[in-house]
Amino acid sequence: MEHVPPPAEELARLDRELAELDARRAQLLTRRAWLLAALRPPAPAAAPGWNPSAWGAPPPGRPGAPAQPWGYVPKQPSAPRSAQNVLLTLGGLLLAVAAVAFTLVSWGSMGIGGRSAVLAAVTLGALTAPAVLLRRGLTATAEALAALALVLTLLDVYAVHAVAAPDTDGLGFTAVAAAVLAALWTAYGLALGKLRLPLPAAVVLAQWPLLFWAWAADAPAVVVGWALLATAVLDGVIALRGKGPGVRVTACVGGSAMGFSALMVGLALSTTASGPLGAAVPGALLLAAAAAALAGAWRAPKGFARTGGAVAGLAAVAAVGGVPAAALSDGWRTLAYLLCGLALAGVVRAGLPRDAMRGVLAASGAVVAGALMWALPPLAAVLLGPVTLLSDVWAGSPDGFRSALGSTLPWSELAAAPVVLALVAGLLGSAYRWWPSVERIAAPLGAPEETPKPDAASNAPGTPDAASNTAAAPDAASTAPGTPEAAWTAPPGAGAPWYTAGGAGARRRPSGAALRGAAGAGALALGWGALLLAGVVLDLPYAVAVAGETALVGGLLALAVRSAGNGRGASAVPVTALVGAVSGAVSVGLLSLASEGASYAVFGALAVLFAGAAVRVGAEVPRAVLAVASVVWGTVLTGFAGRSLDLDPHEAAPLVLVVPALTVLLGARLRRNPVALPVELTGAVGALVAVGLAVSDAPFLALVLALCGVLAAGAAVRPERRPVAGSLAAALFVLATWVRLAASDVSFPEAYTLPVTVPALVVGVARRRRDPEASSWTAYGPGLAATLLPSLAVAWTDTDWLRPLLLGVAALVITLLGARHRLQALLVLGGVVLALDGLHELAPYVAQVAGALPRWLPPALAGLLLLAVGATYEQRLRDARRLKDALGRMR
Repeated sequence: MEHVPPPAEELARLDRELAELDARRAQLLTRRAWLLAALRPPAPAAAPGWNPSAWGAPPPGRPGAPAQPWGYVPKQPSAPRSAQNVLLTLGGLLLAVAAVAFTLVSWGSMGIGGRSAVLAAVTLGALTAPAVLLRRGLTATAEALAALALVLTLLDVYAVHAVAAPDTDGLGFTAVAAAVLAALWTAYGLALGKLRLPLPAAVVLAQWPLLFWAWAADAPAVVVGWALLATAVLDGVIALRGKGPGVRVTACVGGSAMGFSALMVGLALSTTASGPLGAAVPGALLLAAAAAALAGAWRAPKGFARTGGAVAGLAAVAAVGGVPAAALSDGWRTLAYLLCGLALAGVVRAGLPRDAMRGVLAASGAVVAGALMWALPPLAAVLLGPVTLLSDVWAGSPDGFRSALGSTLPWSELAAAPVVLALVAGLLGSAYRWWPSVERIAAPLGAPEETPKPDAASNAPGTPDAASNTAAAPDAASTAPGTPEAAWTAPPGAGAPWYTAGGAGARRRPSGAALRGAAGAGALALGWGALLLAGVVLDLPYAVAVAGETALVGGLLALAVRSAGNGRGASAVPVTALVGAVSGAVSVGLLSLASEGASYAVFGALAVLFAGAAVRVGAEVPRAVLAVASVVWGTVLTGFAGRSLDLDPHEAAPLVLVVPALTVLLGARLRRNPVALPVELTGAVGALVAVGLAVSDAPFLALVLALCGVLAAGAAVRPERRPVAGSLAAALFVLATWVRLAASDVSFPEAYTLPVTVPALVVGVARRRRDPEASSWTAYGPGLAATLLPSLAVAWTDTDWLRPLLLGVAALVITLLGARHRLQALLVLGGVVLALDGLHELAPYVAQVAGALPRWLPPALAGLLLLAVGATYEQRLRDARRLKDALGRMR
């Protein structure tokens, strides 16, 4: 458990840390001022007693000079280095071009003596001149001539091969020449230590002798790999012990390239070997590469140590796993590499440096992740394959599990996939079960960083660094055992959180409980996937596969119910079990669509299992999810019933409403239970599905709408559902009436709607007298809408003038009554109907006028309207707000 201090103790600790930060900031500012004063040249006419180093302030400027900001450092006159470098670069380039032209063009016109004399003189002069220039302090010029000398030596090699030894093998000569030049430039760079070019150039030249020698000798690929590895090892030694950053960076880049090439050669030979003996030879190469990488990681800095450890781990897996993999079929090779990758976890007992150990463990994790990525596609095929059965429901039971999936995967080559998943699941499950032991074994990975000792010279008494380092050191009393600071900075495994509370680089790490929960969740998910894949690999009979998947769903539900809310910090396990149960239920439900009997059995079992789990589980969120899933499975069962009875979709729609009716009754039973609302909403979705099924037949649609209105009215009996369910019930009843009238081809709907409107308005008046605060929409809205809206729909298709006239008069009267008594429903309904009725009457005349007007006039009028609205936009907004407020004040 993480230690949480009391508020008073935590406040005192924060105050103490803030005080330390303020003191540290003051010391840093003093140090900065001292450095600025040290970098600033002494003023020629400083005021008496002025001491910049003591006060940390800039000296006074010259009289009449503009004032400079605090901390300003004046620029000192310096030599034009940039121009000098450009001139030297251009000069060296021109000399190099001249040397190339001489070698390629003028070389053949001279005798052997002249050639030798010119070659020796120019090369010797280019190599000697930098030493003379360095003694005179001309370092940049010496660097330029050294670059020219490097080009000349390369041209000398080419000239010697072209004239003195034209019949020698080019690759072999190049190997010897590269070795000689590498040795020459190494000695030259060590002799002239101030030059930065010779030693990196020697490192570059040293990359090629062994490689060109192997090619020249027509050596097999494994010998080429050894040559590359030997070159990489040499680069690693130079990178660790080389002189200067240029040499080390060049060696690091070259070693990375050569080492990667050697690993690729060894891996290619190992994976294509014809047998274990053939894989042992490249395996030795890979093991040697692993040893070299691990040796380099032992002494390399932090980031390089982790990279070296990872490379060593991957190379070791490829070497050791390639031998048994060469004797196995393609489907089982992954298992051999996986076992070797898992064996790398034993590095925690090997006593390696921590960063190298982390790199090796990262390699182990990469191998495991690769094996899982290989096994997950067939698992996805098992879960998603039954989707193909939706196109031909109840076509008949297939022969086996594979034929039901409709997948073309080579299942015989994937026989190791369930074994891979089961093996990783077993290891994760063991870690979850014995987590304290895992934490104890992994304790070296969380050891604190080693802090380098401060330089004694920089911390001498009297220097600014001494004060800074003294302030940076934590107070011994504040970090004593038992204090809050000790708990915040304790390492993992010491009973404290795995993070530090001070410093900008602090970062939070997952707690032990979270990691344990992740291990348990991974074990559960992979174990479930292993069982599914095993059924496909064995090609179980269809009935056994369906029954097995349903049993797995039941097991996951039982685990979710048992693990939810156990308070042991492993909340990921019940969540994973719940997600797996829902996913497995969908998969097995799709799989059961091949057979009618299987469909009823599976969805019935799923509905019962999920309902039982919803009753037993204690947490609210899992209970809601399980209850919703149970409602969905029940709704699917009612759809199956309609299909079994050979009913058309619109005829099966009333059957689908059985489950929504049960959800209404269940909601009345649950009352204010948090699960009630999700269950009722899911039932409402089922009712919406029933409406969609009945759309093709108007009489059945009216019936379904009326039944939905009954269900909504039943839900409206409860006070907490009344505001929404009551309005919905009224709307559904009115809509059912309209659909029924339209389906019966009724030309005078008023004969049917007025007998409903009059009693509805009487009930509304009685309601308003009993409760003056009741909304006009509740009292009068349903009754008025029952007549006005159907009449408006018929009036728009009526060519006679009587109906629109009577409807307009009625709408006008209703609008006036609404305005007189400040009733929102009457005003809005009457006004909308009156406007639409008037628009219907004016439509023919508007069409005639529009046809008689020029075509440019409507766009012009529209533009003028937009300009007018834009010019008075703010006023229109205020008018709209006033209208909204006026309507809002109405009942």
